[in-house]
Amino acid sequence: MDYQKILDQLVSGELKEYEVEAKDAYDLQKTIRNYGKRQYITGRAERGGAIVYTATNTGK
Repeated sequence: MDYQKILDQLVSGELKEYEVEAKDAYDLQKTIRNYGKRQYITGRAERGGAIVYTATNTGK
C-alpha cells in the first residue's frame, strides 16, 4: 500500500478521508511519523479498531 500517496491525496483534498483497519494502522502510523505535513493529518478511532484519517488546516 502506498501510504505516502494516500497522505498526499488527503492533504491536497483529493481524498476527503481514508479508513484503515486496525491490522494496518501501525504501517500507516510509521509513514505519518515521517511525513512532512503530518501536522495536517488527524485520526479518529472507530468502534472495532478502524481509524479514519482526515486532513485539517492545510493552509489553503
